[in-house]
Amino acid sequence: MKEKQSQVSRRDFLKMSAVAGAAFALGGGGVGTVMSALNQKTASAEVSPASQVAFYGTHQAGIVTPQQTYMYLASFRIISKSRSDLISMLKEWTRFSDLSVAGGYRQSSGNEQLPPSDTGETIDLGASNLTMTYGFGAGFFMKDGKDRFGAASRKPLYLQDIPRMPNDHIDADFQAGDIVAQICADNQQVAFHALRNLIRLASGQAVVNWIEEGFISAPEGKTPRNLFGFKDGTANLQHQNPEGFNQVVWADAGEPAWMKGGSYLAYRKIRMLLEVWDRTSLKAQEDTFGRAKESGAAYGAKEEFEPVQSSELPPTSHVFLAKQSRQAIHRRAYSYTGAIDPRTGQLDAGLLFLSYQRNPQEQFIPMLRMMQSKDKLNEYTQHIGSAMYACPGGLLEGQYIGQALLEG
Repeated sequence: MKEKQSQVSRRDFLKMSAVAGAAFALGGGGVGTVMSALNQKTASAEVSPASQVAFYGTHQAGIVTPQQTYMYLASFRIISKSRSDLISMLKEWTRFSDLSVAGGYRQSSGNEQLPPSDTGETIDLGASNLTMTYGFGAGFFMKDGKDRFGAASRKPLYLQDIPRMPNDHIDADFQAGDIVAQICADNQQVAFHALRNLIRLASGQAVVNWIEEGFISAPEGKTPRNLFGFKDGTANLQHQNPEGFNQVVWADAGEPAWMKGGSYLAYRKIRMLLEVWDRTSLKAQEDTFGRAKESGAAYGAKEEFEPVQSSELPPTSHVFLAKQSRQAIHRRAYSYTGAIDPRTGQLDAGLLFLSYQRNPQEQFIPMLRMMQSKDKLNEYTQHIGSAMYACPGGLLEGQYIGQALLEG
């Protein structure tokens, strides 16, 4: 189609729209194909290619993509019992995602008696490096002993709920949900628009379990800092290359075909006891992490990225225990701030810990067990949310989210 896109007639486009949804300025071949075929813009503002992250590819964007400033994480529970209705929803999400990451928005239906086809708050804002990343929870494959969507036989090897840890403070009613959407952008309004419209397009098929809102900021080339003031994600540099990503992030060859090029997302919501931390001496803070607060250098080193010497670290420090696990994960954490806790009058704020890894049972769970039992950081934190998801590999143009899983 790419070679003949100039030959697509308006009648052809209307036929495609009837199939894809008449409100979308987008067809199965992707926003670029259909919009350029009709010589229409995807947005009212000029969208710089430098601010766009491709939706299609070998891997989903938003996993090893450089972190954007804002993030929403949303858990969805599927309420429809119809496999075909679920597929229709995922197709809608795919078309919307493709359009949005290109800086576009839904065109009006032309009927003023109908609600607008797009909520409209991103007109003129561009793409803002928007990424939309999707994963499936264990409940998608089997729930209450039932294979709801015929996917149980294709459940990935390592997808299990994260075991409850001794120091967890997780609500008994917390649910990981069936599908997770991680939405990141350098403009918060662009990110929220994407989330808002996923919820709208899921109406009748899925409902939201919970939403988390995160932020992070750092000068270009610098490691961002968490709300304790320490650098977060220093160790990523050790595997930040194609070979390293293959070893750490991308799923093993033994996985189901739909997981090829995919990864596992581990999520932990960690409340930071900021009032306690802020009354702690600088030395105690640095001993807790095993790093200098300002430079980020590990004890015994002068620079942030110098090799860690375990012999120089306090044995209960965060960095010492991470090195003892002898495993690597790809961190993609964001800070969060909520309201004041009405019970204590203290801030509800902390870290939305996100990590991607090829085998969470080997890489993440043992590290978490060690941290939860020995890490001095536990004196200043509470783990209040926990979930694991399997994120498929990337899509080709014309495919929809989860297609290889549901039709494989």
